[in-house]
Amino acid sequence: MDDGTHRPESDRVTSEIASLDFASVSPEEFARIVKRLTPREIKEIAQGELRTRVLAEVFGRMDRQFRPEAAGPLDALIRWKVTGGDGDVVYETRIKDGTCTVTEGRSENESRVTLIMGDAEFLKLVSGNGNPVTMFLTRKLKLVGDAGLAAGLPRYFDIPKA
Repeated sequence: MDDGTHRPESDRVTSEIASLDFASVSPEEFARIVKRLTPREIKEIAQGELRTRVLAEVFGRMDRQFRPEAAGPLDALIRWKVTGGDGDVVYETRIKDGTCTVTEGRSENESRVTLIMGDAEFLKLVSGNGNPVTMFLTRKLKLVGDAGLAAGLPRYFDIPKA
């Protein structure tokens, strides 16, 4: 509950993250940063231009974190819907022919699975700080479509460990 009390520590963390050059932050460093964040701090980060920057950087790295040898002949469109105070953001990941391409926005193509989660859950999931099974069982992560594909996604990407 927000009692209106000013919290300098949250302001400092938000300011530090806003000043980060995300391109120079390794996935492992990003995982450590996310691990230290409180839910309140994530909520503050997940607003406006900073939210856009963080999501763009995470999705922009997916092709580099992709493990083609693990995906083999997989052909699938995975839709990611990240919900938050600034509205929903949608990205799509296409895995095909040993490549992973990421696009922002929802296409007319049929996805094999759609993953729906809030900003905090998304950041925890992609930084290796959240358990997808627990998130699913507690309804913090919803999925529509191929649950088997969703369960296998961690195999296809190098997910950092904090």
